[in-house]
Amino acid sequence: MKHLVALLLALAGIGIASGTQAQAAPIKYVALGDSYSAASGVLPLDPAAPVQCLRSNLNYPHVVAERLGADLTDVTCGAAETGDFSAEQYPGVAPQLDALTPDTDLVTMTIGGNDSGVFIGAILSCGALGLASLGQGSPCADQFGDSYEDTIRDTTYPSLVKALKSVRAKAPSARIAILGYPWIMPEADGCYPQMPVAKGDVPYLRSLQATLNDAVRRAAEETGSIYVNFNQVSNGHDACQPNGTRWIEPVLAGTNPVIVHPNALGESKMAEQALSVLAKADQPAESAPRTRIKRVSVNSVKRRAKFWFVSSTPESTFRCRLDSKPFRNCRSSMVFRNLKPGIHWVRVTAVSPTGKNDPTPAARRFRIVR
Repeated sequence: MKHLVALLLALAGIGIASGTQAQAAPIKYVALGDSYSAASGVLPLDPAAPVQCLRSNLNYPHVVAERLGADLTDVTCGAAETGDFSAEQYPGVAPQLDALTPDTDLVTMTIGGNDSGVFIGAILSCGALGLASLGQGSPCADQFGDSYEDTIRDTTYPSLVKALKSVRAKAPSARIAILGYPWIMPEADGCYPQMPVAKGDVPYLRSLQATLNDAVRRAAEETGSIYVNFNQVSNGHDACQPNGTRWIEPVLAGTNPVIVHPNALGESKMAEQALSVLAKADQPAESAPRTRIKRVSVNSVKRRAKFWFVSSTPESTFRCRLDSKPFRNCRSSMVFRNLKPGIHWVRVTAVSPTGKNDPTPAARRFRIVR
């Protein structure tokens, strides 16, 4: 209990009593995760870390620990997957779960992006195809289609749930926060050749990252963990932005030796968002957003339907479903194309900035006439 009190006071920015009054013991904080947690490529490196992990002294766990006055055990490691929580990632590098104890107070992590080689594999593949096409067209989307997103939904998501449950089993009293990934690409256009992604593949990679972040959010929700959402706060800070604005370094003309990873500014902003979300988690429960479909335009000749929708919660994101297809990330206006003649259903659910879903998605029935 004394550690929980210390954590709540620190998050609220309240000084802990000193002098003649009793002083709470430092928060026992364990940082897990991959290269986005380790800040691989940001100097100076942590001399206590295994050299393969490329862990930085400026990673977001160090920033969080300094702000909270916490006793940090940092086992973050570049290239980590969820499986490295329970097994050696490299010879002599212990499973990350070994750092947890029953009296751990706080756990943070960024994990999942390396699982099955999907996310990093997509970045590399799309980069190679973008170079081959001189930045034109959408060769990555054309070649891989839904395969990457399907793997995230079918393989990465259950692995995240398993990992978070394992963390809870080892640290039953801890507050557990899992961070999403800040945006790597802008919504459209890109910045070829600094990021060698074809113009038509920029929204493809953005959608893939949105699916990964949504898998992280859903895993947090299923396991009672705290989700730290970057979908709004990292907008405009992607790898295509100028130095001093971007949180992620580009492939060309960047400042870090490890490309397509957060820089020191990005790590500090990740820490800020984590602290903000942790503090808000102690406030009264947020109401779920309500979704409303404002307008529908159906064009049977072009076999197309466009929907406009809003949320009762500012800065919400949206997920859309057409007929029996799975929910997918979508914008506040969504166009469905190449529709077959007949009756169709569209369902839309808003997701608040903290990851809370509208439990009753808005639905609308429409017809495409032959």
